[in-house]
Amino acid sequence: MSKGTKSLAFYLMMILVFGSLMYFIAKLGESRQLDEAITSLYDSPNNLGEGFTVFWKLLLHHIESPVAILLLQIIVILLACRLFGWLFLKIGQPTVIGEILAGIVLGPSILGHLAPEVSQFLFRPESLANINILSQVGLILFMFSIGMELDITEVRKKLKETILISHTSTIVPFFFGMLTAYFVYDSYADKSTPFLSFALFIGIAMSITAFPVLARIIQEKGLTKSHLGTITLASAANGDITAWCLLAVVIAIAQAGTMLSAIYNILFSGVYILFMFFAVRPFLRMVGHIYHNKEVIDKGLIALMFLILIVSSYLTEILGLHALFGAFIAGVVMPSNIKFRKIMTEKVEDVALLLFLPLFFVSTGLRTEIGLLNTPELWWMCVVITLVAIIGKFGGAFFSALFVGEGLKNSLYIGALMNTRGLMELVVLTIGYEMHILPPPIFVMLVLMTLVTTFMTTPLVSFIKFCYRKRDRFLEEKTRQPQKGVFKVLLSFGRAGNGQVMLDVAHQLFSKSNAKLEITALHLTIGADVNPLHTENFEEVSFGPILYGAQRLGIPIKTRYEVSNNAGQDIVSIVNEEGFDFLLVGAGISLSNLPTDVAVNRFRTLFYNKYFRRFKAPESWFYPGALLKDKTKVFIEESKSAVGVFVNRDFVKATNIILIIASADDLFLLDYARTLLKSTMGSISLLDVTSSTTPGKDIIENTFAGFTSEVRLSKILPDKDLTADLFDGYNFMLISYHTWNDVSEHRKDALQRMPSTLILNK
Repeated sequence: MSKGTKSLAFYLMMILVFGSLMYFIAKLGESRQLDEAITSLYDSPNNLGEGFTVFWKLLLHHIESPVAILLLQIIVILLACRLFGWLFLKIGQPTVIGEILAGIVLGPSILGHLAPEVSQFLFRPESLANINILSQVGLILFMFSIGMELDITEVRKKLKETILISHTSTIVPFFFGMLTAYFVYDSYADKSTPFLSFALFIGIAMSITAFPVLARIIQEKGLTKSHLGTITLASAANGDITAWCLLAVVIAIAQAGTMLSAIYNILFSGVYILFMFFAVRPFLRMVGHIYHNKEVIDKGLIALMFLILIVSSYLTEILGLHALFGAFIAGVVMPSNIKFRKIMTEKVEDVALLLFLPLFFVSTGLRTEIGLLNTPELWWMCVVITLVAIIGKFGGAFFSALFVGEGLKNSLYIGALMNTRGLMELVVLTIGYEMHILPPPIFVMLVLMTLVTTFMTTPLVSFIKFCYRKRDRFLEEKTRQPQKGVFKVLLSFGRAGNGQVMLDVAHQLFSKSNAKLEITALHLTIGADVNPLHTENFEEVSFGPILYGAQRLGIPIKTRYEVSNNAGQDIVSIVNEEGFDFLLVGAGISLSNLPTDVAVNRFRTLFYNKYFRRFKAPESWFYPGALLKDKTKVFIEESKSAVGVFVNRDFVKATNIILIIASADDLFLLDYARTLLKSTMGSISLLDVTSSTTPGKDIIENTFAGFTSEVRLSKILPDKDLTADLFDGYNFMLISYHTWNDVSEHRKDALQRMPSTLILNK
């Protein structure tokens, strides 16, 4: 008997013996129970029909349990926030606007009005306490990550340049907010709310800037490393620190009632801040220098960091400053070592942003009853508050930037960007609402103001750019140095390893041409919500191999890193606006022969054939060749430069080249072949797949003859069909875009054994 058979026999014997013993124990136990013993929530069923009835009743009972309701709420909230975030991303807006709007849609303003029964079932009042608690935990984690995003050292370096802009753009709207509060206090404020508390909260709500949203807008616009982006980010960071300190004072005064009674709160809060910066921060700085990579950071250290976060939040909560201020300070005092901060944000950010923050948006939306603005007077007041907020923030930032010499254009940009409020504003409003300082109608008005000021940022920045486009183009053309004899190549790659391979292709293809070769390597990270803390690390990892390859080849290259939502359109814009002569892009996994990519493509094809072919779904959803065709179409049809799409099949050197010609229009490939052969000293075979009746056949043959006499190691292959066997012995193929489309559609099987390929347009 084999070992496997013995194991199976032993397994069956064990099941039989112990199953029988358990059945015996169960029967003995039943004989000892009372006759009245309850064995179920319902009477024991006598048949299958009654059994299903019991099952259905139990199912309904479990659906309405607190845990099930909470999980269902989270599912609905996450789906709604992701959907609205995606929709707003498609129209060029920050996802946070869509997520805020999703919260309002799920609240009483939309869902409660259109489907009150559904709203009552999903968000019954007694269940909202769980959502609120989880959202507070999410806000604590979020404020911790915001604190870590702020680099105090960089803020200090830019303090002299930004202090006037940041503080003016805080003080001016703060004043306008208090002035507005003076006029609306009698009509809208709760009579039990002191005027000072009400006015201070309106003022702080007017003056806040959403640093995270602003950072991502600047990143998306490619301004991160520019003077404008640096000044704006530093001003926003400086302003945020000031605003949160002001908020802490405002909360202390609001809870104490008067400035005099708040002195002790502020005094002890000052002691807490000094302790965090002069005792905790030096200790954490030492920790950051010792532990700065994932290998040495263990769970004990992560637990210590979270303990500091919770203790800091607890202390500010009991001091009357709110737990969120403590979380923010805990993030600010974290080790300044950038690698340590990246690791910590990876631990915190995804859970905070993707799971907990949507709960906060919905808890805010449930408080936002737009129906409370039920008179023209209330809507006019909402418009006035919005205009005052825009004038105060935009005007304060604009005039202060103009005063320090930023110029009219940059000052307009700074004013538009600093007017962004977003999530940070909602945090302030929520605190004011929970403290019963902001009455519901004012709360609704300020939420709508938040949506408007955040939504208008991207269109306003685009409008300013549009107004200056002619002037910028004229200045760019005037200052651009003419570069005669320079051939500019933009090399765009995705995977880090592909960059080095594509550099070899560009070097072999153009290094022996008459013009001087100038290569710019471009890498894009997809997704405008990428944390700015991580982009430096992405840039370092992505450009490492290609920089090593450039050093090996002894050629200078420029590197360029961008964050994008639409890679294709952004690449085309860079090529067209900056006058590149050639765009070299990779084909990705489309026809890769790497084992992992081959497996992905195989499963895609099987999945499509099994589930979607019968419904005639577009094959481009699943078939890699069609994806490649769509990709080349975007670049080739919209770029003003020549384009080459590279398919990597273990490329090393183009020493044995095959060139496919399908018409006289493909003869431009001979120019590329000529410069390529000068570099590689290889050989080339020409395959003419045209029929004898093709117009221009004589031109093709005469051109071939001239090329063959010019290049010694070349030959014309005899007429033969394009099959997989044809590619044996070749390590590189040149083919035109038009011919590639024909071959990939009608001779798909032959391409499975093709060598590394460069698809070129004329």
